[in-house]
Amino acid sequence: MDRRGFALGGGAALLSARLAGAAFAEKIYRIGIVSVGNNPRSAPFYVAFEQRLRELGWTDGNNLTIEFQTGETPPQVSLMVARLVERSPDVIVIAGPELGLKAASEATHTIPVVVVALNYDPVVKGYAASLARPGRNITGVFFRNPEVGAKQLELLHEAVSGARRVGVLWTTFSADQVPPIEVAASRMNMQLEKVELVSPYDIDRTFATLKARRVEAVLALGDPVVYRERARIAETALQVKLPIVGGLPYAEFGTLIGFGPDLNAALRSGAEYVDKILRGAKPADLPIDQPTKFSLIVNVKAARALGMTIPQSLLLRADEVIQ
Repeated sequence: MDRRGFALGGGAALLSARLAGAAFAEKIYRIGIVSVGNNPRSAPFYVAFEQRLRELGWTDGNNLTIEFQTGETPPQVSLMVARLVERSPDVIVIAGPELGLKAASEATHTIPVVVVALNYDPVVKGYAASLARPGRNITGVFFRNPEVGAKQLELLHEAVSGARRVGVLWTTFSADQVPPIEVAASRMNMQLEKVELVSPYDIDRTFATLKARRVEAVLALGDPVVYRERARIAETALQVKLPIVGGLPYAEFGTLIGFGPDLNAALRSGAEYVDKILRGAKPADLPIDQPTKFSLIVNVKAARALGMTIPQSLLLRADEVIQ
C-alpha cells in the first residue's frame, strides 16, 4: 500500500473509532433496580449507588435512565421483575434477600443481573457456577449475615454482661439467620426470645411483647424491614430502656452497638459492576465479590441514656464511637 493509501486507511479507521465512541456516548442505557423490602430510592445505600455511577460517568437523565421498583411479598417482587424484563433494560440490579434474585433468575436468562446479595450465597443456592466465574447472566456482591448475627450476639454478651434472656427481632427475610444465633446463644448460656416483626410493623406492640417476656437486651437482625424501621426501633428501645445491638447502620439512630458490613460500600461496588457491563463486560466473566471488611460502631450516647457503661475493651476495638 502506498503512503496515500495508508493515510486514507488510517484516517478511515480513526473516523470509525470516533463514530463508535460517539455512538456509545450518545446511547441512553437503561437500568432497572428492584428493592426487596420496600426501602425507597432515597435510602442511603441507593444514594451511594447512584453517586458511584455519576463518578464513573453515568447520570440518570443524561446517558442513563433508572427505573426503580420495590416490593415486599413474593408476588409483588415477581411482578416488579416481570415489568422490568418486559422493558428489556441493559442491566437489572437486585439488592436484598434471595427473593429478588430468585424472581430475576426465573424471569430472564439473558439480561445481565447485578446482585447485592444479603443473607445468602448465590453459588450455594445455584444462581452462579462459582465466585470466580459465575457462568451465567448473574454477578455482583454478596455477604452472609448469619455469621454476622452470631458475632453481634457475642458483642451484646460483652456489652451487657448480665444479660441472659435476649430478645431477637426478625422477619421472614431474616429467618435463616436465626439458627446460627441459637448455636451461639447456647454456647454463651443465653436464652433467646424470638419475636417476629410482622406487617403492619407495630413497633410499640413488638417491644411490649419483648418486655412482657422479660428480656434484658435485644438483637435486631440484618433485615430490609428492620433496616427501614431502624429509627423507630432504636427510639422505642431507648424509651423502654432496652439495650439493642444490630447492623452497622442502626447505631447512628440510637442502638447500643452496630456491627457488620457497610451497605453503602456494597452498593457502590454494585455500581462498578454495572459500569463494567455497560462498557461491554459479560456477567459470566466477572467474579462475584465477597467483602471481608466489617466495622464496629459503639454508641456511648445511647449507653448513657440507658444508664450503662460500655466496657473499655469494646471501645478500644471500635471503628467509630458515637459520643
